[in-house]
Amino acid sequence: MPRHLRRRLLAGLPALFAAGLPFSALAQAPAWPSKPIRIIVAYPAGGVSDVVARALGDKLSSQLHTPVVVENKAGAGGSIGMDMVAKAAPDGYTLGFSAISPLVLNPHLGKSPFDPARDIAPVASVMYSPVLLMGTPATGAKDFRQLLATAKARPGEVRWATSGLASLGHIMLEQIMLTGKLQITHVPYKGGGQQLNDALSGQFEVLSTNAGPAVMQQMKAGKLQALAVGAPKRLETLPDVPTLAELGFPAANMSSQFGVFAPAQTPAPVLERLNAEINKALALPDMKARLEATDNVPTGGKAADFARQIAAESETNARIIRAANIQMN
Repeated sequence: MPRHLRRRLLAGLPALFAAGLPFSALAQAPAWPSKPIRIIVAYPAGGVSDVVARALGDKLSSQLHTPVVVENKAGAGGSIGMDMVAKAAPDGYTLGFSAISPLVLNPHLGKSPFDPARDIAPVASVMYSPVLLMGTPATGAKDFRQLLATAKARPGEVRWATSGLASLGHIMLEQIMLTGKLQITHVPYKGGGQQLNDALSGQFEVLSTNAGPAVMQQMKAGKLQALAVGAPKRLETLPDVPTLAELGFPAANMSSQFGVFAPAQTPAPVLERLNAEINKALALPDMKARLEATDNVPTGGKAADFARQIAAESETNARIIRAANIQMN
């Protein structure tokens, strides 16, 4: 046994003996963690979520003195990866890194292979990623209000591309149409790569996407125009771009919340330790700088608060899906 694990076990022996546990039972219960930890990222390699998960994994490996291995299991809007987490052994050695969308959207559309409330334990909120509404070369509008005026004057002619049916961008679009009494054509994609390529060639007027290096690079090159942002406040890197709340669409002012999850029934002491270590990692200056460099905002906090946020967003999205009659085809 490594020296640091031996010290930790010996330090806890007096309390455990006081609880009446026999030495034989103690000898058979290794301290956590005693082997590598796996983090399943529910999205493809190379994206912002993958970069952040790997950076967080490096910090956790150093803090917990054990290897942390990151695996990408993308597909179905994050449901494939999170389903693997839900079905893993609840021992603290398999975690998931994902947006909360597979937990708050898919169950209301009948396409979730697991029950979020029964099978998944929120561990810690990690970051929120603003959603940018970008004008493409086909837009012709100088700002978001002008785009809305075009949509009102020519119903259905404005095309809005998202990452898929019932994605966060789609929910935002439905809220804007309901509030503004507008008709906008939804163009759903199954991946960000093709979506961005088609945006640059003007295949549609509006692109909704999470902030990230590729999108910001195209915006700085003048190929995409930031019209609005879904975020609690304006981005420091885009101080002149208003939030959707400022533009009169507070219900559509959404951002992607990402966090770490574990299988349900994972021991409470393990979940508490993980939460503490993740918060410690997020407070490190280099970790904060890495997130903020891509316009993603570190969050952290208690697991119970994260769980309440997920429950609240699940209820909100259920109402939106019913009101808009969104269906998966």
